Amino acid sequence: MLKGVAAGLAAGALWGLVFVAPRMVGGLSPVDFTAGRFLSYGVLSLALMLTIRCAVWPTRQQALAALGMSVLGFTGYYLLLVLAIRDVGTEVPSLIIGTIPLWMMLLGKPAGLSWGALLPGVLLTLLGLGLMMRVTQGHGLEQGAAAAGVPDFWRGVVFAVVAMALWTAFGLLNAAWLKKHPGVNATTWANWLGVATGLGALLLWLATGTDAKVLLGQPGFALAAMLCIATGIGSAWLATILWNIASQRLSASLCGQLIVSETLFALLYSFVWDGQWPSLLQALACVLFVAGIFASIRAHR
Repeated sequence: MLKGVAAGLAAGALWGLVFVAPRMVGGLSPVDFTAGRFLSYGVLSLALMLTIRCAVWPTRQQALAALGMSVLGFTGYYLLLVLAIRDVGTEVPSLIIGTIPLWMMLLGKPAGLSWGALLPGVLLTLLGLGLMMRVTQGHGLEQGAAAAGVPDFWRGVVFAVVAMALWTAFGLLNAAWLKKHPGVNATTWANWLGVATGLGALLLWLATGTDAKVLLGQPGFALAAMLCIATGIGSAWLATILWNIASQRLSASLCGQLIVSETLFALLYSFVWDGQWPSLLQALACVLFVAGIFASIRAHR
């Protein structure tokens, strides 16, 4: 259990980076950044599968499962998230995504665990989310205006809500798939997902991305490429392996609670990038998040 919790928290720390990365490459469109990130993930996964002698290749059914999961948990989810960040900044989307633990706890509760045992963790997380949303909604609107040129707070909120729904479905289905296929280890499944995700990202870019010549000529392209590669390897490939380890060792409800760490790290990275300290209420919300994680871990022991 300890290894699973540590893996889930580490995945959250890596995922938190993707909330700030789009703000660091303002000249790159949401489609281009999404495609670049997941193409990096796909190329790495394919290279590993081709070079590792004992690499396992999926059956047709497993490949189809990986394709479907890749849309839910990667290309579809992250494109919507980047669009939300474009409209309203980092904080509000990270908080909406932060409700995933609640949905996964409610939908993925083990049969032997009582609702009363989950209640403290749920209440602490809800209190933290409510407090942070109240503090940061206005700030998120200001960031959306600066990033997108035309402020559209509620459009960004809708993008974030749909992204949250997609990833909740991915989290539940991914955990169920891994438990149903114990012979597929965490790295193998991450590589299969990576190849499927890379294929989807390539098709997305070919359909709606910026022309390659225009893209190469944009100022700051080198930084954007480095961020795509870094988040593709760290926040996609490595984070997926870590999350698969957690999904194999823990219940879906406890895994869901650990996603709160993604929200915490996203807020931390955002504060660092903006060069500001969190307010007292924001700090209190973070304390409530951490307390919710510990309460949920205790309930599942």
